[in-house]
Parts: sequence; structure tokens; C-alpha cells
Amino acid sequence: MDFVPVNEPLLNGNEKKYLCECIDTGWISSEGPFVKAFEQKMSVTVDRKYGIAVSNGTAALEVAMQALGIGEGDEVIMPAFTIISCAMAVTKLGAIPVLVDSDLHTWNMNVDEVEAKITPKTKAIMIVHIYGLPVEVDGVLALAKKYGLKVIEDAAEMHGQTYRGKPCGSFGDISTFSFYPNKHITTGEGGMVVTDDEELAERCRMLRNLCFRKDVRYVHDEISDNYRFTNLQAAVGLAQLERLDEFVERKRAMGKYYTEQLKDIVGMILPIEKTDYADNIYWVYGIVLDRQIQADNRMIQKLLAEEGIGSRTFFWCMHEQPVYQKQGLFNRESYPNAEYLARKGFYIPSGLALTEEQMERVVTGVRGVMTRI
Repeated sequence: MDFVPVNEPLLNGNEKKYLCECIDTGWISSEGPFVKAFEQKMSVTVDRKYGIAVSNGTAALEVAMQALGIGEGDEVIMPAFTIISCAMAVTKLGAIPVLVDSDLHTWNMNVDEVEAKITPKTKAIMIVHIYGLPVEVDGVLALAKKYGLKVIEDAAEMHGQTYRGKPCGSFGDISTFSFYPNKHITTGEGGMVVTDDEELAERCRMLRNLCFRKDVRYVHDEISDNYRFTNLQAAVGLAQLERLDEFVERKRAMGKYYTEQLKDIVGMILPIEKTDYADNIYWVYGIVLDRQIQADNRMIQKLLAEEGIGSRTFFWCMHEQPVYQKQGLFNRESYPNAEYLARKGFYIPSGLALTEEQMERVVTGVRGVMTRI
């Protein structure tokens, strides 16, 4: 019996054709024409003026933070429940992540708790859309305007998603995307920063390329990393982007199927289908165990693996990351909703290449595991 992976990308469009063009022309570096074409198409797709492709989603966050001038001692409000890349982009600059607990219905940052976290040191709010539904953006933008704060929107998991009809990635001062293989649009590795601010865009371009001075190459007034994105990656990304609507429809069909097949199982909380501002895009199909279930997500992951089914646990909370505890951050802080999601949440296979037969196997496996526990 074949193992059902938690994710497998779909690469049966123009990917091979465009890659062959890169090889035939010799344009494989960051200087190739597919890079600009991909930047332009992605920025138009998310209703932005400028797109700056970088090496990965973490790089996109780091470039965005540095471009906004976040620095030593600045505070950035962000969710406790997210991937560590978000906090790393803050702490690498000497700034301080200030955490907010989760909303248990959407799994996103609870916007109602943000204002209480604002201090004179607060420089920005980081929106991170989690797993399938967007953050309640209007509330964040209102607070940013009221207190004169910058907004960074991490839309890494939101390709093709909208908030009140506007594309995710179009909000705030600057937004970021990831193109890791489990995303709706993949380039293998890769990321992008998008913005409407020409000066910010130009600064991001400089930061992704070692901060070369415009007038004299190999002369640098400040330090940055090499975050460049290759023509090969862009070729794959452009082919993927041509099918975004199809991919979103496919993901939503998977989410609907799983919900219909799993809704009667006792002890599991399934993702909500919609809010008043967005329909779920099901980047991943997440499940949260009821508090009364004794098992945690790691036990579920082990049991599913025994059935030949891949799964992943949810993100681990930032305030419980050993690396930050060693640094003395988040001392004695607690975010109970985030902690609950981190311990009881997991997601099942939902990659774009998943077949109907595989989904049936996943449903059978989940039912079997829940019966056992």
C-alpha cells in the first residue's frame, strides 16, 4: 500500500516547457526574463503595483521588515500561533515580538486583543493569515491608522484568497508570499514581497541583492544578504500562476469533501467553511481534537503514519519555542488558545496532486484512528 503524502505539488502545466526555455537560452540566474514576468503577474494578481521575488518566504519577511526600518528595541505585534519565520524576522533586527493569542474559530490572531498590546515602542503589526481563512483585516488597519503603525501582511498561505472581495496580499504597507512546494503556487523554494510604495519596492530590490550601491557595483553602504530568486524558479512559478483559479477551486472541493465525510466523527473540530468576510481556501485541511480527547496531535500523527497516511502537527507557539526561552523572551507569558491549537491541531493530506482514491483512504484512516483513541 502506497503512503499518502501530506502534500504533493501539481506540476503538469507549462512548467517543463518554460524550464526548457531557460536551459535552451542559458538564462538560469536571477537575471533571466521569467523573473520580471513572474513578479509582474503575481503583483497584478494580488492588486499591487510592485513585486520583488526573493529566495524564500522567510527571506520575504526579513526583507520586508528591514525595508520598513524596523530596528533595535522596536516592538512588532504578531500572533503567538504561527511559524517561527515571523518572529525570526523581528528578532534578527533586534526588535521585540509582542504576542497575541488566537481566535479558536479561525485560528488567526484575535484582533480584539491587539490594541491592549500597543505601547510607545510599537512600530508595526504583523498580520499572518493561518491555514485557510484571513485575519479580520479591517480591525488591524483601523488600529494602524489610529496609532500611526506600519502593517506587514504575511500572506504566505493565501494564494488566491480574498478578504471582503480584495486579494490577500493587497493590505497594509507591505505583504509577503511563500512559494514552498506545499503552497498553492510553488517554485520549489521562493518568496515575494509586494507593495504599492515605489520607494519601499526599490529598497526591497536593493536588500535582496547584498545592498549593492546603484552608482558603483561592489560598494555597500549597509549589510544585507543574498536573497535572489532564479529564472528557473520564476519559470515554474509563472506556469503555476496560470492555473491559480483552478487550484483554488480544487482546494475548496477537497475541503468540502473532507468536511462531508468527517463531520459526524465525535471528538474532532473541523475547519469552519466561511466567515462574513471570506470563504475558506483550505490551504491545508486542519483538524483540532476536542479538549476531552486524551490524545495529542503527535499521537494522532503516529497512528495515521501506521495507516500509511501523512499528516503534520500545527505550528508550535512562539512563547514556547526553546530558542526564545533561552533568550529570556516571553517570560511566564501564556496564550491558552494558541497552546491548545499547538497541542491538539493537525492537518491531513490536501496537496493539489491528491487523488479521489487517496482522499477516500485518508477518510478511512482518520475514522479508524479516532475509533482507536
